[in-house]
Amino acid sequence: MDYKVEFDVNDGTKPERLLAEAEVVFDGADGPFTGLKLVGFSVWRSESGGTYVTLPARAFGAGQERRYFDYIRATSGVHRETDRLKEFVHEAWRQRRDEIAEAKR
Repeated sequence: MDYKVEFDVNDGTKPERLLAEAEVVFDGADGPFTGLKLVGFSVWRSESGGTYVTLPARAFGAGQERRYFDYIRATSGVHRETDRLKEFVHEAWRQRRDEIAEAKR
């Protein structure tokens, strides 16, 4: 199965620290995911100036606390698998960011 990451870069109409929204698009040979995309990823600028990726999730209230229901979870319960997905999206963002910077020159 082939897949790629596509970005909707913030044009200034979204929160300042949101750099881009992302989706993983499934291409290639026939399979249950062919022609589908997984949406809800976001690339953010941290307060220290770095970047990080968030996975699709839904916020909900639990008393006075705000919690998140993650739509993507590791089958093993270990975050290493979701960290690998975040890094995949993050690396694609770094490549896209470099392309944007090059186009502005």
